[in-house]
Amino acid sequence: MFNILVLLPLDDEKKLKLNSIAADCKIVYSSQEKVTKKELEDANIIIGNPDVDIIRYSNNLKWIQLNSAGADKYIKEGVLNKDVILTNATGAYGLAVSEHMLAMLLELLKKLHLYRDNQNKKIWKSEGKVKSINKSRILIVGLGDIGCSFGKMVKSLGAYTIGVKRRNTLKPEFIDELHLIDNLDELLPSADIVAICLPSTKDTQDLFSKSKIEKMKKGSILLNVGRGNTVDTESLCDALENNHLGGAGLDVIDPEPLPSEHRIWDLENIVITPHVAGGYNLDETYENIFEISINNLERFINGKKLCNIVDFSTGYVE
Repeated sequence: MFNILVLLPLDDEKKLKLNSIAADCKIVYSSQEKVTKKELEDANIIIGNPDVDIIRYSNNLKWIQLNSAGADKYIKEGVLNKDVILTNATGAYGLAVSEHMLAMLLELLKKLHLYRDNQNKKIWKSEGKVKSINKSRILIVGLGDIGCSFGKMVKSLGAYTIGVKRRNTLKPEFIDELHLIDNLDELLPSADIVAICLPSTKDTQDLFSKSKIEKMKKGSILLNVGRGNTVDTESLCDALENNHLGGAGLDVIDPEPLPSEHRIWDLENIVITPHVAGGYNLDETYENIFEISINNLERFINGKKLCNIVDFSTGYVE
């Protein structure tokens, strides 16, 4: 019925499950690194993230199921035909990325990064006062799967949670205040912690510019796990160097990879990880991606509406 190209690394058990769902289809198992031009040309369905530079060969393509939540590379003009359905893996990464955010936040609040530095230097000394999540005002910018998961975690630890969204929706029970993104400037000065969980879209690029960062509360902490280009890196460095901000935890940054000579490496009040909060590093994430993929495959074969369809005009799930 359909030619299916699978770029996810699947074990034999998962291949059997996929084969049973698509019994009448031709299935080719490959990888992003090894996929051939012929495989791309033949594919009606791609499960996984193909390289955007070679996806132009996929002239018979009807649908791509991404293994990532971010779809920014694929919605750019000229990458995909507008009649191709694009779905992402929203729902797969909430646990992994929100736990990573919480770990970075606690490291900064409790000065664990400083104690690790001292440990490496064999220095035994107190770094003084620390802070708590309890009673902190945490502004969560982006209430998708990841932002909501993080909100639930910090709310359970006693935080006052303020959520920011693009559109008016019902307020989740774990969010104390819900606002539109248009009100961001008014919310920044009172937030102890700002957690950014946004995709890369034309509206989110450089959202946290110099002026936004300057509006943040003195001594506050910035976390970014969405996309690096949401935050002006040089302005962030300035704010950390002059102690306007108390710290930053970044799993994403602009540019990536981060050059070894960049000044941000030398700042004391920052925790940086190389875009590893998601991916397949947590087994549950991998299982979630597979379940999302086969659920959508079954829907596609049976002519049903797919889950997690990405709107090309906004970059968000419809």
